[in-house]
Amino acid sequence: MPAYDLIELLFFAYRDFVSDPDRILGEYGFGRAHHRVLHFVSRQPGLTIAELLDILRITKQSLNRVLKELIEKGFIESRTGTADRRQRLLFATPQGHDLALKLAKLQTRRIMRALADAEPAAKEAVSRYLLCLIDPDDREHVKRLVFGPGKT
Repeated sequence: MPAYDLIELLFFAYRDFVSDPDRILGEYGFGRAHHRVLHFVSRQPGLTIAELLDILRITKQSLNRVLKELIEKGFIESRTGTADRRQRLLFATPQGHDLALKLAKLQTRRIMRALADAEPAAKEAVSRYLLCLIDPDDREHVKRLVFGPGKT
C-alpha cells in the first residue's frame, strides 16, 4: 500500500475518532485541547503543570488558556503541592472526571468495534504500529505513560 494511502486513511480515521467527542465538547464550548488536558489530568491525578506540558508538547501560554477555562468551569482544580508549595498539582473534579470518562467511552467503543473481528496478533500489531509512529526518542516515555511502570 502506498504511503499516501496510509496518510489519508490515518486522516480519515482520526477525523472519525474525534468526531463524537468533538460534538460533546462543543456543548461546553471546549475543543480538542481541552479534551487532551482533561484526559491526562483525569488519568493521572496530581499531575504537575510541567509534566502536563511535557506530555502535550504545547506552549505554557496555550496550556494556561485551556487550563484556565477548565478550572473556571469546574472541570479541573489546581492544588498547591505539599512538598513544594510553588508546585501546582492538577486534579479532575467529579464533573471533569465524568466528562473525561464519557469521551473515553465513545472512543473506546469505536476502537473495540474496529478490533472486534481482528485476531489477537493483529491487535498487538496495531499497538506496535502506533508506537512506531511515535518519535523513537520518546517511545519509552510514552510506553511508561500509557502502560505504567514495569509494563513497557
